[in-house]
Amino acid sequence: MSEPAAPSPRRRFLGAFGLATAAAAVPAVAREADQVLTATDVHVADYPTVQATRWFGEQLAQETNGRLGLRIYHSGQLGRESDQVDMARFGAIDLTRVYSGGLHNALPLTVALGLPYLIRSKAHLRRVIDGPVGAAVLAGFEARGLVGLAIYDCGARSVYNVRGPIVEPADLQGLKLRVPPSDLFLALMRGFGANPTPLPFGEVFSSLQTHLIDGAENNIKSFHSSRQFEVARYWSETRHSWAPDVLVMSKRRFDALDDADRERIRRLAGNSMSVMREQWDRTEDAARAAVIAAGVAVNDVDHAAFEAAARPLRERYATHPGIGPLMAQIAEDTDA
Repeated sequence: MSEPAAPSPRRRFLGAFGLATAAAAVPAVAREADQVLTATDVHVADYPTVQATRWFGEQLAQETNGRLGLRIYHSGQLGRESDQVDMARFGAIDLTRVYSGGLHNALPLTVALGLPYLIRSKAHLRRVIDGPVGAAVLAGFEARGLVGLAIYDCGARSVYNVRGPIVEPADLQGLKLRVPPSDLFLALMRGFGANPTPLPFGEVFSSLQTHLIDGAENNIKSFHSSRQFEVARYWSETRHSWAPDVLVMSKRRFDALDDADRERIRRLAGNSMSVMREQWDRTEDAARAAVIAAGVAVNDVDHAAFEAAARPLRERYATHPGIGPLMAQIAEDTDA
């Protein structure tokens, strides 16, 4: 008789979830021996966010002489981003990198960074992230049992599909497009004429293959690293959103650390943003070149038509008491 297969990392974590949540309530002094922090990401091992988190862990170990370390579960080993956020909230894992679009409904302030055609360029986004708007968004995570540590910009999001080039919103009429579980993106794609379908990132490739969906929207590196370009052969440069990623930590785990370690983690996580940016800038053009070399048709779009279609949605959010003031601050930055 063959030996039973070893449980996957995700099954081991989920099987221990109840124990982990109970342990999170134990006073910090009783958990001093637990020095290995766990971090998760749905992206592959060489993705810029994974590399930035790995650098953060290496620096943490170096500064504490190995007293604190970091173990990273990448490539979606522990399941969907929504699962990982919940696991962090309840202390089953310590850190996770998550796409801000998946947080819009629970954390409305993140909407300000993802609104269509509000952020105008990568340089504009980085100034916003590095200023008071970014600080306000990170501070908002504590209300949900998380600590916002860093915002990782991840390029402009565009539409890709299996049917043909998209030049104007009318070309999206009736197309089933995957979106993150965000009321903002659902409304945006409906406004463009598409039929938005919320799906986890890890299910997009197979859904394109089986024609459950006709397309999706994402940045060029995720389109490449997930190999979705092998199925969706049309990339249209809508550049409708610059919604970034966020590195968050379990507030329970963070609060269990002493003041010096909390300061160290905030500082190193903030410094990891420059590591992520260097990796992103170095590899973004290569990802674009790779998908074009593989035969993906890339086309420009009528940006004025797309922006006009998105304007009513943006105006609606401008009246939100929390989001509106952040939108105004973003719009005041005219040096883009």
